[in-house]
Amino acid sequence: MLRSRSRARHTPFPPPHPEVVARIVAIREHPPENLQRVPGPRTILYYLHRDPHLQALGLAPPRSSRTIWKILRREGCILPPAQRKRRPLPKRQPLEEIQVDFKDASTVPADPSGEGKRQHVVEVCNFVDAGTSILLWAQAREDFHAETALLALVSMLRHYGCPRLVTLDHDPRWVGSQSGRDFPSALRRFLLCLGITPNICPVHQPQKNAYVERYHRSYKYECLLVHRPATLQEVEEVTERYQEHYNTQRPHQGRTCQDQPPRIAFPNLPTLPALPERVDPDRWLLACDGEMLHRRVGSDGCVDVDDRTYSLSQSLSGQMVALRIHAAKRVLEVMHPPSFSKQMPIKGLVGAEMDAGSLCDDDG
Repeated sequence: MLRSRSRARHTPFPPPHPEVVARIVAIREHPPENLQRVPGPRTILYYLHRDPHLQALGLAPPRSSRTIWKILRREGCILPPAQRKRRPLPKRQPLEEIQVDFKDASTVPADPSGEGKRQHVVEVCNFVDAGTSILLWAQAREDFHAETALLALVSMLRHYGCPRLVTLDHDPRWVGSQSGRDFPSALRRFLLCLGITPNICPVHQPQKNAYVERYHRSYKYECLLVHRPATLQEVEEVTERYQEHYNTQRPHQGRTCQDQPPRIAFPNLPTLPALPERVDPDRWLLACDGEMLHRRVGSDGCVDVDDRTYSLSQSLSGQMVALRIHAAKRVLEVMHPPSFSKQMPIKGLVGAEMDAGSLCDDDG
């Protein structure tokens, strides 16, 4: 009978004595024994048990550092954290901005015969319109790399046309490797040649790609973890069915849909400019106009820009030079005042218009 009754305290603890509170604040503001830092709750608790003034008064200090933290917070010694000011993303028009990202189908088992470690077995490349929250395109593959990711983007552009913005994260398949790259990646050049602005999200900020990231959550819990596809074909089948359900049947609580399915809220989409038949493959250079590149001249009088070697002068060996990109002339202007100046044609440019279909196969 005695053990069945709770021994938990039924009344709150008495408030700390004012002398104890005063000593806690004093230790916080004036660290004892030449302590060369601001003491925290655990350090203050250590000094309280050794305080002769409290021992003479017969006052017992708190036994928990959490109590000291509450006292410091109440007395204004610890300021509350600043509240984050959330800024919503700008509201887009239909098909103005398309957000793109990969989602791995983790229910598909890894292939034991595959070579090396494969983090993603089957992935789905999803394209979500930021203005309507409509899932425009979803393509599943086992071999998504830079080339196949570009082909998936081309397939979407051929079907819907060219939007003003395409938002991407820092996946290397989109932005390329950062080592040795001074010019945009092949995919970013492709978008710039078509007049589409590639909007690259900052690192570790998925909220900038919020619409497709939010779709991935619904796709995971309402499709992948429900049907648990085990092969690429099953992933394609359940994704196609879920896309129809998501766009036409599932109520969407976004600010644009207002508890309606996206395709019901937006039955008609605007017509975007189609992919041009011929493009200028060097148009991407306009986005880099005026950029400055700083290089140290090697012992052979050369510098490397975007993995290509440019010859300057043997007399500049070991010195720092600035290279300015001049897009109109398509040259690199060497700036090393006062005695040396030179213009070098940018290597790797095509110099003539070409078919848009062959542009997506070009790696440079």
